[in-house]
Amino acid sequence: MAGAPTLLGIFTEHIVVGVGDMAVSNNTSQVISTYALGSCIGVIAYDPIAEVGGILHFMLPDSTLSSEKAQSRPSMFCDVGMKAFLSEFESMRSKLVNMKIMIAGGASVIGKSDFFKIGSRNQEAIHAYLGKVNLKAQIQDLGGLNNRTVHLNMKDGTVKMKTPTANKKFSLL
Repeated sequence: MAGAPTLLGIFTEHIVVGVGDMAVSNNTSQVISTYALGSCIGVIAYDPIAEVGGILHFMLPDSTLSSEKAQSRPSMFCDVGMKAFLSEFESMRSKLVNMKIMIAGGASVIGKSDFFKIGSRNQEAIHAYLGKVNLKAQIQDLGGLNNRTVHLNMKDGTVKMKTPTANKKFSLL
């Protein structure tokens, strides 16, 4: 019967990453998701050797905007959020050299008149940070005017991305 749940689907645990938050896991029966990446950036990472994966959903490029917030909620910012995110991977015995990375978001969802240009500033920040730690995003879906929702399947490193106009599937293997 079409649309009937599968046995695997019944036992899959869904982890939702909110805005300015992150999740890292080594549980292959989980799907990690984040919704409505507008000007925010989603960093989706997966180590296929250690089977460790996660999503960081950061809002702002630089923690110097609020050192107090950076201490209480580091995942809000690219610089301190990425440091915490990569540290979580390493704590689960993931080697950064094995990491496959996708970045998504950085849109200008309020239109071309976006005065603060947070989306493009977030894009610049993640590229600079990845360069600084000698990592590279293998997959990028950035900019534009639409938000994105992403789901990382921990079992096989696939990423499903939904936008208002399309559904896409990527592999982080």
